[in-house]
Amino acid sequence: MSEVLLPEGFIRAPIGGPFSQHNGPLFARWHQDRLQLGFRVLENHVNPGQSCHGGMLSMFADILLSGAAQYQTDIPRQFLPTISLQLDFISSAPLGEWVQGQADVLKVTKNLIFSQGLIECNGNIVARASGVFKRGPLLPETMADTRMKLAGRPSQS
Repeated sequence: MSEVLLPEGFIRAPIGGPFSQHNGPLFARWHQDRLQLGFRVLENHVNPGQSCHGGMLSMFADILLSGAAQYQTDIPRQFLPTISLQLDFISSAPLGEWVQGQADVLKVTKNLIFSQGLIECNGNIVARASGVFKRGPLLPETMADTRMKLAGRPSQS
């Protein structure tokens, strides 16, 4: 894979497991108390209209919303399987363009996490997403977690 031109502060993000690693790459940065994720729309991400495929945007939204829960709250590192994911596709993200998003965690309960976010491209909202995630079993820390210690992110105990 050739090198992807990144906006300032983004680094390759080993987030979302093998599925997202296969379909990515995804990139992350910490910006104003929020995890921001992004990706460059590559040939393997597009539909026949040469815009980002809704399936790629759905995968990205799923990881964006659950990533916000994992990195913007003080929950322990745990598996967060998706219970519900809703997307409104608003505009397109053409081949070669940068797509990024950030999310807010609305509520954390003993068993569930509720979050919402926006995905943008070239200053336009591409999709609005909301999701509910189940708080699953604890996960061991990995080398990927070490790489996700993004500059500017407050340390968590």
